[in-house]
Amino acid sequence: MTLLPALTEQARTAAHPRPGTASCGCGTAALADRPDATVVRHADTVAKAHAPGTDPAHLALRVATAARLPDILLPPLTPDAVPLHDRLVTFWPYGAPVDPDDPDAAPWEAAATLLARLHAGAPPAGLPPMRGPAKAARALARLHAALRTAPDERTHPVVLRAWAALPPWARGEAPMPGPPALCHGDLHLGQLVRHPAPEGRWLLIDVDDLGLGVPAWDLARPAAWYACGLLPPDEWTRFLTAYQRAGGPAVPADGDPWSVLDIPARALTVQTAALAIVRALAAHRPLDEVEQALIDACARMTAP
Repeated sequence: MTLLPALTEQARTAAHPRPGTASCGCGTAALADRPDATVVRHADTVAKAHAPGTDPAHLALRVATAARLPDILLPPLTPDAVPLHDRLVTFWPYGAPVDPDDPDAAPWEAAATLLARLHAGAPPAGLPPMRGPAKAARALARLHAALRTAPDERTHPVVLRAWAALPPWARGEAPMPGPPALCHGDLHLGQLVRHPAPEGRWLLIDVDDLGLGVPAWDLARPAAWYACGLLPPDEWTRFLTAYQRAGGPAVPADGDPWSVLDIPARALTVQTAALAIVRALAAHRPLDEVEQALIDACARMTAP
């Protein structure tokens, strides 16, 4: 049995653990099917198959952290991951995601407040490093792999120069500077859900990159979008102001936040630009307007 049907069966069984209830007629949907994550919903249960090679001990610590912080992170339905083929599967309650067709309703304040509370708490002992820099490095590795079969001489040198200009810690090549905080590691609006669905409170989801590190990394994606002209100034201001009002420690309460946001925002810009080139090469198409804005931002980073 391939992964998706097997995961669907896992979700159905988790949703209906009593014998004779698995044929309930509830709807089943694949929410994601990528090499790094396959996610299936059945009724109000979500089963997630994590990336191949996921460290079982690290995943267990991350899931346990979510269980301890149910007012910030969506708590798991069960404490333990189960094996499925070469993957580990965890189970979660379903939460209603942000509506991508209603940008005016984007919960920037909720996201910022949740981050501030996450960062301000005592870091759990033994938790592994936040995987943001490692994820950025993986994006550059994907770009190098794509270039071996589809050369792109016009845009990729700009991205590689911007990557080389980052400090080693931001490229995942050295320990992150401290003191460490508990970080989400991959914050974007797709990482928020309302639970209970559809109108419960907002919570953060996805613990794969959760860990100890530089809290400014969690603000870096919206900061990068703002710097690239992809996030309107008022939305950026809403996000940053809410984070500061909630006592978030990643940026100064007053003064210039870019003294700490600059490096993480540059790293997220390079990561996103690298993946944009990978997607464009795979589809044999030119970069679109948004993707080109990311490349232009990389060029500005290393302009004389």
